[in-house]
Amino acid sequence: MALKNVLAVVSPHVGGRGAGAALAGIFADQARVTVVESSDEDPGALHDAHVIITGLGPVTSEHIGAAPDLQLIQCASHGFDYVNVDAARERGIPVCSIGSSGAEKQNVAEQTFALMLALAKQLIPAHTALVDADWALPRLQQSITELSGKTLGIIGLGHIGEEVARRAAAFDMNVVYAAPRPAPPEVEQRLSARRVELTELLRTADYVSLHAPLNDATRHLLDAERLALLKPTAFVINTARGALIDQDALADALAAGTIAGAGIDVFDPEPPTAALRLLRAPNVVLSPHVAGVTRETLVRIALAAVQNVADFLEGKPPRDVVA
Repeated sequence: MALKNVLAVVSPHVGGRGAGAALAGIFADQARVTVVESSDEDPGALHDAHVIITGLGPVTSEHIGAAPDLQLIQCASHGFDYVNVDAARERGIPVCSIGSSGAEKQNVAEQTFALMLALAKQLIPAHTALVDADWALPRLQQSITELSGKTLGIIGLGHIGEEVARRAAAFDMNVVYAAPRPAPPEVEQRLSARRVELTELLRTADYVSLHAPLNDATRHLLDAERLALLKPTAFVINTARGALIDQDALADALAAGTIAGAGIDVFDPEPPTAALRLLRAPNVVLSPHVAGVTRETLVRIALAAVQNVADFLEGKPPRDVVA
């Protein structure tokens, strides 16, 4: 059987060629692998590609059109918003995520709670004050809160949302969720989670945590109008995709004090530019899209993506087809 050509696109901000180097030897008996940091880097390799594996590297309609023999696009992530799935669908090319692997769910859930705890306990201003020799206890004690007894509103109860809900139980939080379809009754019972409309979730939750995919229907899901529904004591957490929130509207709400704070791990675009107002907004905790990149998580992500491609090269149907 003739070897297939695999183009591995690994963006610099997730490790680049160094992170993708090991792929070259994995498919030694099945494929020739070319590792690049952008889909435009090697036009010849793109033209010859039968499979594209992408780690957050954009794959546009132009890239898909430039690869006449392309048969599969494999995203090394749960998300797939950086691939033009409509263009792939028109060509009959499956686009796959690693959704069913759950590779990222543990750390994304942990990062969600790290951000929630940092906000509840005012860790950033407390640390900064102490470094500046400022004993800030009298000033901070009025804004330090507990997670126990608070309502956590989860937007999107997939693999990651379930992990977040499971951890919420350990903090004695009440869990509500909004999703296009209800979870099975046994899942709701196991998680002690109740499905509500998005409007009710926003009006009642003390913490709103986003775990929805990014698509046309969810882009700017939290816009100025929906952010205005939140209680002034509510916090927004986003470890999913930056464009799920209108970032300017969130900065406005934080500046006006109409919400209590935000914990943000994802941005639009990434990396964010210096013009991003959230970088200077009050009571925010920011992290550079680290929720899916622990040493353990990266291994699981790579294994899931590689296994799906390896199975495809052997003639098996691909898993986690999103388009």
